[in-house]
Amino acid sequence: MENFVVSARKYRPVTFDSVVGQTHITTTLKNAIATNQLAQAFLFCGPRGVGKTTCARILAKTINCQDLGPEVEACGKCESCVSFGNNASLNIHELDAASNNSVEDIRNLTDQVRYPPQSGRYKIYIIDEVHMLSSSAFNAFLKTLEEPPSYAIFILATTEKHKILPTILSRCQIFDFNRIQPKDISDHLAAIAVKEEVKAEYEALELIAQKADGGLRDALSMFDLNVTFATDRTLRYREVLDNLHILDYDYYFQMTDAFLQGSVSKALLLLDEIIRKGFDSHLFVVGLLKHFRNLMVSKDAATVTLLDVSESVRQKYLEQSAQASLSFLLSALSVGGQCDINFKTAKNQRLHVEICLMKLAHLSETLNLSTIAVDETAKKKVDTGSVIREEPAAYVKPAAPDPALPRNPSAPTNGRLKSTRNLMARAASDVTREVIREAQPAQPIGVASMALTFENLQQAWSEFIQLRKIGGKSTSTEEVALDRAFELRETTVLLPLDNDLQQEKLTEIKGELLVFLRSRFDEPRLEVAARVAPQDVKRMPYTPLEKLEYMMDKNPLLKELKQRLGLDADF
Repeated sequence: MENFVVSARKYRPVTFDSVVGQTHITTTLKNAIATNQLAQAFLFCGPRGVGKTTCARILAKTINCQDLGPEVEACGKCESCVSFGNNASLNIHELDAASNNSVEDIRNLTDQVRYPPQSGRYKIYIIDEVHMLSSSAFNAFLKTLEEPPSYAIFILATTEKHKILPTILSRCQIFDFNRIQPKDISDHLAAIAVKEEVKAEYEALELIAQKADGGLRDALSMFDLNVTFATDRTLRYREVLDNLHILDYDYYFQMTDAFLQGSVSKALLLLDEIIRKGFDSHLFVVGLLKHFRNLMVSKDAATVTLLDVSESVRQKYLEQSAQASLSFLLSALSVGGQCDINFKTAKNQRLHVEICLMKLAHLSETLNLSTIAVDETAKKKVDTGSVIREEPAAYVKPAAPDPALPRNPSAPTNGRLKSTRNLMARAASDVTREVIREAQPAQPIGVASMALTFENLQQAWSEFIQLRKIGGKSTSTEEVALDRAFELRETTVLLPLDNDLQQEKLTEIKGELLVFLRSRFDEPRLEVAARVAPQDVKRMPYTPLEKLEYMMDKNPLLKELKQRLGLDADF
């Protein structure tokens, strides 16, 4: 019985042209060989399974090939290529730095460098996982790496470039390998499937490519696994989906449909089905966020190319993105992001996810009703004589009652506003509130200018504070800073503050405050000047002399005793 060879070894590239997804690397190396501009040391870095060691071996074989053709590819027939293929080449040395990372190992390597090659032009040293070398080993390697003999070339490979000393990096020509694109991986797997006489649905190969996350070696391992699983040597999408334990796209599409329909029960039942199939609820939340992101990029033809999915799935994204508004997707991303952030700290994690799904199911209704409420109240006009004033939906004047406005910010102006606020409380989403705040006007439109008096300024000042509270923008520090007595001197408002923190907060909102006040009084010269009141700081006695003086101030008899006896403080 013939021994089985895994696909990662059986179909390992042997020429530059057969390397998958690293054209920028292979083209540069071929040009360097053709023009005889080879560096003394190369550093190949990138994720696992993208071809670093493979390219190092191809480079080592090619530069020693005795019959190099115009295509700059090893012939595979000369003595050097044959000995390389049989692992018998004396000019190519491979070192695994993960297990040979001591100073002694590097010294043995540098001793070998002194001897020129017996045949061929170069001696090539390939050091894999070079970041595992100790600092002492790196230092022992520095001199040889900087001034090697003309026949010595070093090729270093690593997955963690940041762990390599800068002195080593400066002596190498660095090549950054990319993650291989899913389409390149799936095409490569399709070619291998033909050679292995394996029937495969292209969607199944795309699923393997996406699961591999840019690593071709991982993709080939999963390919072998699924071929072994399929008794009839046929890879089907559903079987690969179950075998690799991947959550199907359909669940996310069904869940989003439930959100758009406002069906809480459907969303909760889908979550229960997902959990019963053994999928982690946190991974489901992460996948749902990715689904919302894909829907958002599908809304613009220019960003559809960012979808790394099959054509059939891409079409589903385009159809569902047409049904979901951009406001819904942005709000859903925020709600799901908060669920992801707080998942680890939640005591009941399933309930935490279910609450998130309930919010998302009510989100569409909340956004629709709040938009309707704002549109209706924005059209409401109150005739004030020669000026027509449009009042915002949640606009309140706390300083003086107004028959056209509610006295209490929580009191609704009509039944629709009441239902809107109930829904907002139910949703309890930061972005939902942000969308509603953006929909409301920042200040009244068309309000008649008032005379700049102290009483009118107090009223406008209170209105600004109330608008900030309603919009959810105010903080406790801001409220303490603004809610205090101030003076009006001509066109300057003098505001005393307690500390620097309040002054910093006032600086942040000063621009918005001035825009609001100047629009109310039509006074472009109006300014707000804040000043931190000086505070008396009582310094406690610390030195022996200070303590003595403090006690003498409290008790004059102690001072008289000190003078009569000639006493002094003990320093």
